[in-house]
Amino acid sequence: MYKIAIAGASTLLGRELKDVISESPLAAARFALLDEEDARGQLDQVGDEVTIIQGFGPDAFERVDFTFLCGSEALTRMYWSQALRSGSTVLDLSGALDQEAGVLVRAPWLGSEAAAADLFTPAVVPAHPAAVTLGLLLERVQQAAPVRVAGATVMLPASEFGRGAMDELHQQTVSLLSFQSLPRAIFDAQAAYNLLGGLGESTTIGLAGAEARIRRHYDSLSAGRWPKLAMQVVLAPVFHGLTFSILVELERPVEISALEEALSGEHVDLVLEDTDSPSNLAATGQNDVLVRLRPEQTGRNPNQTSRVWLWAAADNLRLHAQNAIDCAMDLRKLRPKGTVQ
Repeated sequence: MYKIAIAGASTLLGRELKDVISESPLAAARFALLDEEDARGQLDQVGDEVTIIQGFGPDAFERVDFTFLCGSEALTRMYWSQALRSGSTVLDLSGALDQEAGVLVRAPWLGSEAAAADLFTPAVVPAHPAAVTLGLLLERVQQAAPVRVAGATVMLPASEFGRGAMDELHQQTVSLLSFQSLPRAIFDAQAAYNLLGGLGESTTIGLAGAEARIRRHYDSLSAGRWPKLAMQVVLAPVFHGLTFSILVELERPVEISALEEALSGEHVDLVLEDTDSPSNLAATGQNDVLVRLRPEQTGRNPNQTSRVWLWAAADNLRLHAQNAIDCAMDLRKLRPKGTVQ
C-alpha cells in the first residue's frame, strides 16, 4: 500500500492524472491531494476515494512514497525540496526540474540508454508527450531503413498551458463571433482562428520555452539512437490534443508495406484510410498515438519510397499522465515495501 501525493490536483494535468491513476495498479494507494490556496477545501476524488484538496503544510508530504508535481513550474520549485526531505520520490510533470543536477528525463515506452534511477536520483521528469511521440515514431521508422533527414512541425493546444489559456481561447472565440474586443492577458495575441509561431511581448506563457523543453527531452531520450530532428513549434487554435506533421527522408528506398509494419505495434494506432484521418479530436481520450503514413513516390517503383510524411495526433494530457505513472511503476523497485525507509 503506497501513499501518493498529487500536487496541483485541481489543474488540467492533475485531473487527468487522477483519472489515469484510477485505472492503474496504483489505484489502491492512499492519496493526498494538494494545491494552492484558491483550490484548498474543494472536494475531489481519485477512483472511489473522495477526499479534500489540502494546502501545503509542513507535514504535507509526511510518509508519502510518490509525489506527482502537476502544477506550475513555480509551484514545483517551491515544494519539491520539501517532498525530497520527507523521503518521497518526486515525479515532476511541470518539467521545471529537467536541468537540475541528477534529475532524469524518462519515458518507459521507449526504453533508454541513459542511466537508470537509483536511490540518489533527486527527481524524475516524465518526458514531454511531444518528445515521446516523436521518439516513438522515428524509432519505429528507422527499423525499416536508416533515416537521413527528419523534420517536424508540432502544433500545441491551449491545454498545454493550463486552464487559463483554455479559458482565454474560449473567450476570444466568443468575442470574435460577437464582434467584441479580444481578451489578451495570457496570449497577448489573437489565438482563436489563428496559427501562431510566436506570441505577444506581454504573453504569460512560454511557447519558445515549450519548444526548448521538447528538444531537450527528445535529445535526452534519444541518447544518440535517433536521428537529429529539425523542429518548429506552433500554437494551434484548439483546446486539446497534439498534432504533428513529420517529414522523414530515408537513406535508401524501402517497401511501403515495410514502413507500415515498422510503425505498427504497441502504443501506435496506424490509420490506413484517409476518411479516418488522425486529428486532435479523434485522439482525445485515446491511449495510443494515431498516425497516417503518406509516402511520396521517389522512384519508378510505386510500392517503394525514400520519403514519407507522417500525420500524427495524440492526447497531450493523457499521454503525459500515462508516462508519469509508467515512470512511477519503474521506480517501485526502489520502494519494495511501499513505505518510507
